[in-house]
Amino acid sequence: MGEKTPFDEMYNPDGSVREPYRALAEWLAEQPDKGLALMQTDAEAIFRKLGITFAVYGSDEGNEKVIPFDVIPRIIAANEWRRLSKGIEQRVKALNAFLYDIYHRQEILKAGRVPEKLILNNEAFCPQMMGLEPAKGVYAHIIGVDIVRVGPDEFYVLEDNLRTPSGVSYMLEDREAMMLLAPDLFHRSKVAPVEIYPENLRRTLESVAPDSARGAPNIAVLTPGIYNSAYFEHSFLADQMGAQLCEGPDLFVDGGKVYMRTTCGPEQVDVIYRRIDDDYLDPLTFRPDSMLGVPGLFDAYRAGNVTLVNAPGTGIADDKAVYTYVPDIIEFYLGEKALLSNVPTYNCTDEDQRAWVLENIADLVVKEVHGSGGYGMMVGPTSTKAMHAEFRKKIEARPDNYIVQPTLNLSTCPTHISGDVAPRHVDLRPYVLVGDEVRITPGGLTRVALKKGSLVVNSSQGGGTKDTWVLED
Repeated sequence: MGEKTPFDEMYNPDGSVREPYRALAEWLAEQPDKGLALMQTDAEAIFRKLGITFAVYGSDEGNEKVIPFDVIPRIIAANEWRRLSKGIEQRVKALNAFLYDIYHRQEILKAGRVPEKLILNNEAFCPQMMGLEPAKGVYAHIIGVDIVRVGPDEFYVLEDNLRTPSGVSYMLEDREAMMLLAPDLFHRSKVAPVEIYPENLRRTLESVAPDSARGAPNIAVLTPGIYNSAYFEHSFLADQMGAQLCEGPDLFVDGGKVYMRTTCGPEQVDVIYRRIDDDYLDPLTFRPDSMLGVPGLFDAYRAGNVTLVNAPGTGIADDKAVYTYVPDIIEFYLGEKALLSNVPTYNCTDEDQRAWVLENIADLVVKEVHGSGGYGMMVGPTSTKAMHAEFRKKIEARPDNYIVQPTLNLSTCPTHISGDVAPRHVDLRPYVLVGDEVRITPGGLTRVALKKGSLVVNSSQGGGTKDTWVLED
């Protein structure tokens, strides 16, 4: 899948600088001795002041941490980005078509292109969504597609996030910090803007408002509250869009419509950007013990009086077992070959594949089908023999619960590590908005594994972030 030495995004094998990084290389060479270290300290101060923190579950050192930010941006050439965004757009269109089909006639299951039991017995499948017509036929309006690079022209999609993808506030704040820290570097390059995201998010939400909405649609961001690890992002996006930030008890349903309690009396809500999982949305339809949701919300949604973004049940399309079928899904609905490749994935329910996986587990990556955020996974080459044995047992006990992939040699970018510049592995999460049109913000969130040799970029596992620059022609 990749050679032993990972692809270096800044340097060619002969040590010369790749074209997109030329201006950055010159700028780095001009920095005084402690220049980057001082910028790093300033960056941390900026993020603390903005209050950008995230909760780390199961860690002893205080729960709120600032996600480490690296001051050296990652740079993507205009032609590379054009290719990526075409592939991303194709993918989100096909996944929305798949969701429409799964919750209507299920043609793809009848055609045998995706196994029926994989969908209908899946806990991410939401039977309550059957036959429901979402506004503009869109189910997943906000999508984060995780992409890795292993060569100059080799990109792979690692996973699709169609439920409630997070991290977009880091993309926006990384850019803001970078503009404060290195304005002179921006003057040397034409960098595509990312700060249009909140405006585009608002446009997307307004475009899927129910037909009954009068005037400018009323938008609310529904958060589980201050104890959620992404609460900063919920309040940040509501603020940037000029929308109301609400918790479950701030909303109520009356006569099939959703209202927000305000000091001036109830106000009807047209669109809810919800950052609460399906199960907790409405205690009358889903989990009856949920204190986070709004009783009667789902009936108001079914009646077409409010739009939920993203729709309930979208998780069936980003399920790790369904992921392996995305190239078929693209072909089935669009009649096109996938422009972005999936990572080759082994199916442990197949006896031959399982036998091969168990034998070669030390070289492979094992992921729990419903795991996320780097929890419930094992990277073979960096794990102990005991871990290999433990995951062999887990796969034998529940082969359907795991997918297995080769260990990808993720590309590296120059990263500031305690006064020095060294290569570290990165991935990319571009953010896509789907409403009246598909809007893709240039770049996205680059996550970087700060530990030497580590391939795990998740912030919960010690990763950091970088500003991502897409150069304009």
